[in-house]
Amino acid sequence: MQILDFQLIDEPSGRHRAAAVFDLQLTPECRLYGLRLLRMADGRLLTFAPQSGYRRVATFAAPLASEITKLATDELRAMTANGSNSKAA
Repeated sequence: MQILDFQLIDEPSGRHRAAAVFDLQLTPECRLYGLRLLRMADGRLLTFAPQSGYRRVATFAAPLASEITKLATDELRAMTANGSNSKAA
């Protein structure tokens, strides 16, 4: 699993704030585009799949969601530490 593209953003998303949008190669056969890393009102960072209208296009089991969020959080910390704005593979 690896992040293909990662862009910092800072915009409202309901009661939360979007910190980044990213594309992820989940497996060699599966890529997900437009995932969002949200900072929740309580400070936690969580990953959400994009929506089509009012429906979410994918959901993740808790262990996979945690792994994806950790990968994205590590990327967020690395990018904010070095002042970069995007990563392209």
